[in-house]
Amino acid sequence: MNPLPATTTTLTIGELSQRSGVAASALRFYESEALVTSLRGPGGQRRYARDVLRRVAFIRAAQAVGLRLDEIRGSLDSLPSSRTPNKTDWAKLSKQWRPMLEERIKTLTTLRDQLDACIGCGCLSLTACKLYNPADAAGARGNGARYLLGDARPDTPKVPRTPV
Repeated sequence: MNPLPATTTTLTIGELSQRSGVAASALRFYESEALVTSLRGPGGQRRYARDVLRRVAFIRAAQAVGLRLDEIRGSLDSLPSSRTPNKTDWAKLSKQWRPMLEERIKTLTTLRDQLDACIGCGCLSLTACKLYNPADAAGARGNGARYLLGDARPDTPKVPRTPV
């Protein structure tokens, strides 16, 4: 928390909250997680530089696509600290997300396509799993829905599934 320069136009936490649509408590949390920084006025009141609005918008977008806080922090840490990030900086950063987003889209598509009968094998259908995952063979590969996570399925049986 830096002292507030006399010539800086800043926002109070309430103004930043109103402008960004993010609760003041969330802004304090972002600060505690080193995602944003505030300046301090003479009375100790938090004051935010205007470019924090962009960072908050970035954080919200990153959260909306499922990034973890450590991933968000790493992305923000790659931005220049000596100046306000520009369009090129943001474009470079967002380009780094593309492979991760493509993988998440693929995972969500697989989940959507398997949701009605099975979440490959997580397990939602004990009757179908007798056919597709006998003796919980997928469980030996690790935690979670192994087929959804990309593990190869064994040959699928020719027996029709029983509705669940």
